[in-house]
Amino acid sequence: MTTLPDPSRPFLPWAWPSLRLKRAIDLVLVLGTLPLWGLTIFALALLVGLGGGPVFFAQTRVGHQGRLFRMWKLRTMYRGAEGQMAQLLTDPALRSEWHRFGKLRNDPRVTPLGRILGRYSLDELPQFWNVLRGEMSLVGPRPMLPGEIAREYGALAHQVLSVRPGMTGPWQVQGGALGYAARRRLDLDYAATANARKDVALMLRTVAVIWRGGGV
Repeated sequence: MTTLPDPSRPFLPWAWPSLRLKRAIDLVLVLGTLPLWGLTIFALALLVGLGGGPVFFAQTRVGHQGRLFRMWKLRTMYRGAEGQMAQLLTDPALRSEWHRFGKLRNDPRVTPLGRILGRYSLDELPQFWNVLRGEMSLVGPRPMLPGEIAREYGALAHQVLSVRPGMTGPWQVQGGALGYAARRRLDLDYAATANARKDVALMLRTVAVIWRGGGV
């Protein structure tokens, strides 16, 4: 059984004037663009649904102060894909890639449509719902699985959990090309130094990465 960090431990200071201000900006931006991303999700959901099976995929992640939440995505994999992971990881090369990056660049479980959605990060759009619910922010460390947060951060987990996880962030704008060690450094640095200027810069970099089809 995974042991999560104690959320009562002290957190790093927040460089924003307050968490409430960052939250207010998230809400203004998300609600202001709701017609755009809402209609886009609706259209993409219709396309995903044409292949049969669930349209959305939800996975438990660790959020602010260690709270667990369900992170939503458009489904990009074939039905039953999760059950195929154990077999894939019998391949030493794939196992090494998975342990280093937490994902497979040429994952055979991904559908043709899913590859397009992932390349342009369109599968991540339902996470605007997580932002509205206060479970995520537009910018922050990438939300991790319960097993990952305990394994990769250990005693430092409470530091990265001092902020809400983000739809985009310092690791995501690298296109997920960095391993866990670099990701850990980026996450901890963000949690310690986050500010409005950095968030704006990361959002602009996100647009550039998505435009190039590098995923987030």
